[in-house]
Amino acid sequence: MKLSIVLSTQQAQFNAVAFKGDLAANVAKIAHWGYDGVELAIRDPKLIDLDQIDAIVKKHGLVMPAIGTGQAWGEEGLSFPDPDPQIRDAAIERVKSHIPVAAHFDAVIIIGLLRGIVKPGVSQAQALAWVTEALQECSAAAAPHGVRLALEPINRYETSLINSVADGLDLIERVGADNFGLLLDTFHMNIEDASIEGSIRAAGDRIFHFHVADSNRWYPGAGHIDFRSLLDALFATGYNGYVSGEFMPLPDADTAAQEAIRYLRGLKQEE
Repeated sequence: MKLSIVLSTQQAQFNAVAFKGDLAANVAKIAHWGYDGVELAIRDPKLIDLDQIDAIVKKHGLVMPAIGTGQAWGEEGLSFPDPDPQIRDAAIERVKSHIPVAAHFDAVIIIGLLRGIVKPGVSQAQALAWVTEALQECSAAAAPHGVRLALEPINRYETSLINSVADGLDLIERVGADNFGLLLDTFHMNIEDASIEGSIRAAGDRIFHFHVADSNRWYPGAGHIDFRSLLDALFATGYNGYVSGEFMPLPDADTAAQEAIRYLRGLKQEE
């Protein structure tokens, strides 16, 4: 089992990211604790030094399996279904700007809350149509570079657009691109999916990336999710990607990261 953890390249309002700030120091700690990779949350590729990040990640023998884009929504309000066409276009262009970075690291581009919410005056059907069109454009731009996009079903309390794995699979059919799939997150699945294992099996080879957090959004092992069962289901699909921790920095970031890898590695040892 290849394990990674989310690290933000900038300070951000989003709380379910254990590490923010000093990139070099945080990557060094993550590698020291035994993680195989680091998933970077990047609001805007223009704000990062790609060569510096590449050097830091390689220095510690880590891989970057995925790039998070959600801060473009959280910090700037960019989203695919915004009623303002300029904001919709800016969201699409932001995703396209991640393609060279993703190609460099062979990383998946994550579409989380960049898919937005349904704003007043916009119908659910119109919002979904805009999201679909945006993802078709972004997927088409990414395909020649061998880059994949993964949309994350997110629970109903954060958006009404694509909550469950079934919603995500329906969207895959609408988008119709081979390089478009899903990122499944155990925290959201625990809320929206009647059977986490059943939904994992249904998603099958369209699972491009996988996030873990427990039922309370703490690190795995701190809540009631049966990670042994769902990880067995995940790997039975043939998934060979990373299992990436995205959870609250509680009781603090360092403790959360260490407890997560201790628990997850412990599951592997018992197999």
